[in-house]
Amino acid sequence: MTISAEQISWRIGKKTIVNNVSLRVAQGETLGLLGPNGSGKSSLLRILAGLRRPDSGSVLLDDVDLARMGKKQVAKRVAFVEQHGATDANIRVEDVVKLGRTPHHSPFSSWTTADDRIVSDALERVEMADRRHQGWQSLSGGERQRVHIARALAQSPMEILLDEPTNHLDIHHQIQLMRLISTLPVTSIVAIHDLNHAAMFCDSLIVMQHGQIVARGTPETVLTETLLRDVFQVETRIETSPYHGKKHIHFL
Repeated sequence: MTISAEQISWRIGKKTIVNNVSLRVAQGETLGLLGPNGSGKSSLLRILAGLRRPDSGSVLLDDVDLARMGKKQVAKRVAFVEQHGATDANIRVEDVVKLGRTPHHSPFSSWTTADDRIVSDALERVEMADRRHQGWQSLSGGERQRVHIARALAQSPMEILLDEPTNHLDIHHQIQLMRLISTLPVTSIVAIHDLNHAAMFCDSLIVMQHGQIVARGTPETVLTETLLRDVFQVETRIETSPYHGKKHIHFL
């Protein structure tokens, strides 16, 4: 299963937010989207998830145009975790996660023991099983983010798209979440700010600037001191970590 985009562009008024972007993500790959604020990462993710329609170009799931697929059909296989998901209702944690099973049910179908297992497994994966009966309003920002990710996992997606998923999380849960994303048996596209997390956990990277892709490839080839200076305007020293063998970025 693959997700791809062919020359997609999207504008707000006269301003181009996503500019002629093409990409292809292989089955099971974890792709990291990097770029400064305003580079178009979040808008690109929403287009890939089918939440926005591009002004030109197309998004394909296994070479089928997303625009020709029904919303429920897309929701059965593509999960999207936004940066600031919120609700005013004080529903229980497990009921939020159960919403992920909605695309797999018709108005007349019954909840099953298989649904229960999927919800429980999703809560376990994000270390929120012990909070399943807790009310939403009692959770911290980081705990809410983990519940949103559990809800996405409960969709049983083939592709999962995440917009800054480590926002609000403490260091333990940042590492735990990125490790989880990188080991899921699905295709993952994650917009991320932490360059070292991108180097450690992503199979490939795309770097965006002003709505365009300016670099793509493996973390080893993409993350260079020159690129980080040109795109992010930071001075760095990049070395290979003796602990995990991946690139490690020191900010000067």
